[in-house]
Amino acid sequence: MKESILICDDDINILDVLSSYFEKENFEVYTANNGRDGLIIFMENRPSIVILDLMMPGMSGEELCGKIRGISDTPIIMLTAKIEEDNILEGFELGADDYVTKPFSPRQVVARVKAILKRTKKNESDNILLSYDGNISLNKDSKTLNVRGEERRVTLIEYKLLCSFLENQNKVYTRDELMDIAMGIEVDRYDRVIDTHIKNLRKKIECDNKHPKYIRTVHGIGYKFGGEL
Repeated sequence: MKESILICDDDINILDVLSSYFEKENFEVYTANNGRDGLIIFMENRPSIVILDLMMPGMSGEELCGKIRGISDTPIIMLTAKIEEDNILEGFELGADDYVTKPFSPRQVVARVKAILKRTKKNESDNILLSYDGNISLNKDSKTLNVRGEERRVTLIEYKLLCSFLENQNKVYTRDELMDIAMGIEVDRYDRVIDTHIKNLRKKIECDNKHPKYIRTVHGIGYKFGGEL
């Protein structure tokens, strides 16, 4: 079965170049030059992965990312000329899985997409239920998170972090180790990037984000799951 990709960018040249590269890799390619059309195409076709530019007319990439993430855990890569850390963090807070800064190598973008899809398929093949204290369970087959009897949607990065936490309870992870688990590729090592993903994950599993019971901060090092500090 063909993988499919939705590419959203208001630069027609970028759409043409990326479309050509992904078609050569046997992807089914959908394109949109604005956020509103991108959302419609996503709803109609449910692609395997989405690449979106942050700065688009009408509906911005940030807004489109938020709308997609509200209904789906489909991997999202941000394509952006905004290289400031705060802009990148904003995209991650909305649920993006990765980012590529302009100018970029089309071959690099293809490689990142393939890597994310490969990890997604690997995760889907593991039919294992992970759980903790009867309140949190994560199905590695369906990537379904259940918290106190309520199903919660998680992004690919949140899923990978939670898998590692549940499989290695009480292990103290450094931020660099968590970046390797979450991203799986070389990215800029902003501590706040992993902190942002942890904050998003805490919102989904903790009763009190200010006094977390599950994902605990180990000051000066990183994070651990469960146990006492």
